[in-house]
Amino acid sequence: MLQGALAGAQSTLRSHCGNDYVRGNNTNETRQGNVKGMAGEIILETQGLTKEFKGFVAVKDVNLRVRRHSIHALIGPNGAGKTTCFNLLTHFLAPTAGKVFYNGRDITGSDPATIARSGMVRSFQISAVFPHLTVLENVRIALQRKLGTSFHFWRPEHSLDRLNGRARELLEDVGIAEYADLAAVELPYGRKRALEIATTLALEPEMMLLDEPMAGLGQEDIGRISQLIRRVSKGRTLLMVEHNMNVVAELSDTITVLQRGEILAEGPYEQVSKNPQVIEAYVGTGHA
Repeated sequence: MLQGALAGAQSTLRSHCGNDYVRGNNTNETRQGNVKGMAGEIILETQGLTKEFKGFVAVKDVNLRVRRHSIHALIGPNGAGKTTCFNLLTHFLAPTAGKVFYNGRDITGSDPATIARSGMVRSFQISAVFPHLTVLENVRIALQRKLGTSFHFWRPEHSLDRLNGRARELLEDVGIAEYADLAAVELPYGRKRALEIATTLALEPEMMLLDEPMAGLGQEDIGRISQLIRRVSKGRTLLMVEHNMNVVAELSDTITVLQRGEILAEGPYEQVSKNPQVIEAYVGTGHA
């Protein structure tokens, strides 16, 4: 249950970082202080975002504000509408009502490719790589967008060699440079997550949307990917859906809790983790 998970997360953080972490005296507080204040520091905003499916309201009147250069977590019990909300933000689903603003510009109705080119790029809950291409080739494909040759299938393969240097830099950044010539299908699952992040970084995103980045990972990989997310967040904004409360507590500046498609609570981890409505929402679902 969430109450136990939240308590466990706080205990873990205290043991690793001391009580000051849970009180807010940490790098997250510093990061949050840097993004306070000006309305122009809101990079992503929704107004009345709503999605209905034949009478079923999956997302209802969600007003979300994500601060620039912060890590913002979207949590909630199963069926709360988190992934649907992600799909609305990137227009893999069209909203029934409401608007989405990115960098002050209304992007409601924009197609996913246009949104990605504008700097807001998402990952998916299931690791998405080309399994039979090498790790290097996967990143190189993502880099092709910059050359404008993504659909030039008739060009010889060696024409892409000029991308190899940058591709290897990205693999080094995410800690998998040693696997560059390995087929992606042979990578351990946790390393595939790192590869997915590398391909996302290749698009030079200003904002990254991560959908359950810890899904299916073992404990060792969770620690590795958590550290990677913190590294790549520097100079960027991250919005993530995540069930692992230890990860949410460690990484997030702000947490928004959804229940039945509506915002139930919002704030820093210490505040949200003590909210009786949040605890009840999780306990009531039996969610761990």
